[in-house]
Amino acid sequence: MGRRANKYTTPVEPRALTLRVESLVFGGAGLAHAPDGRVVFVAFAAPGELVEALVEREYQDYIEAVTTRVIEPSPDRIEPRCALFGECGGCQLQHMAYPAQLAAKEAVVREQLRRIGKLDDSVVRPIVGAESPWAYRNHLRFSTGKKWGDVGYISRRGRGLLKVESCPIADPWVSDLLPKLQGHGAGLHQIQLRHSPATGSYLVNPAIPGLPVETGQKSYIEELAGHRFLVSASAFFQVNSAQAEQMVRLVGEALPESGSLLVDGFAGVGTFAVIFADRFERVLAIEESNSAARDSEANLRQAPNVEMLVGKVEDILPELEEQPDAIVLDPPRPGCAPIVLSAIKEFQPKTVVYVSCNPATLARDLRVLVDGGYRLEWVTPLDMFPQTGHIECVSRLVFEGLPGPEAAVGPEADMAVPAESEGE
Repeated sequence: MGRRANKYTTPVEPRALTLRVESLVFGGAGLAHAPDGRVVFVAFAAPGELVEALVEREYQDYIEAVTTRVIEPSPDRIEPRCALFGECGGCQLQHMAYPAQLAAKEAVVREQLRRIGKLDDSVVRPIVGAESPWAYRNHLRFSTGKKWGDVGYISRRGRGLLKVESCPIADPWVSDLLPKLQGHGAGLHQIQLRHSPATGSYLVNPAIPGLPVETGQKSYIEELAGHRFLVSASAFFQVNSAQAEQMVRLVGEALPESGSLLVDGFAGVGTFAVIFADRFERVLAIEESNSAARDSEANLRQAPNVEMLVGKVEDILPELEEQPDAIVLDPPRPGCAPIVLSAIKEFQPKTVVYVSCNPATLARDLRVLVDGGYRLEWVTPLDMFPQTGHIECVSRLVFEGLPGPEAAVGPEADMAVPAESEGE
């Protein structure tokens, strides 16, 4: 049963547990076991540590707690860079040295493939870390205070506004503007800031009088792999420019050098479709979001062999009349609907490239494709969000025409994985 569907009771009397942290799980919490055998997800702990943790919520089969005292610290524990770490819900891993963060994230991907997908984790390649794990995030949304107009983040507990004068993971342009936003948030629900380091284009939404920059833009210009993209305020685009370039490199490595037809599912503003259009005679891009599809009208002018189909992938893909040579999938966190995977198994494209922001649903969907005759060549984790528990992956599958081999590794662990917070 998923975390949000499970009933819980907050303890009437606060109580602490002394716990040995075994590993990290997707989302950034440490995994431990309570004396009664229940799994405990411990915020702000590191693998191997002995910690004292305050129980925040108790469920029938697991517990949520937060580290209050480190009894035996990990050698990878460091001092968090942000004074709001632990109160703000944006970062989960600032207490861990960056190499340890990468190792823990790669281990999560391997564990999810084994446990959920029953797949051999030897296909997992080394994680692609960020050259600059700070000052990277170029898209942020800030909440506002009704009375004084303060600008900041909601507490990780969901109660109260944390005024933010600086954010160490934010793009420098965003960080410079943050202090100037203070006092201007009254009457606004949120303030959205987006900035492209490559083009210098930016967006401040909604319009806010009295700031030293122009505000109220409906869109801005991004650049990726040498191509420029119009991006609306409501449209998705990767928030880490340097790591987005690494993602494109991995997708390019996974795709064939040439072909007749590429299908780009969940195409967004058309990024993969445009970037790899020169490898294929035709590209069909599928996108449900109206705002992203509108942006693509301008973006696809640089790739005349790309056609945008507006609608859900699960509605459009099964109805295609042509067999694609390759399919790129970049779904949201819930992964692909069963009908999408069934259509792929029916079309049998030679290459499937699966970009995922959720290792659990990735493992589930990869299992379905492997059972449908695909060989999983490799999975490469990518750290798009340093200092957080989020993990991206790029996977390459090749159709071999035979049922996938049984690849179970060890017994399935009986545990609930905590739901992740929003990454974008």
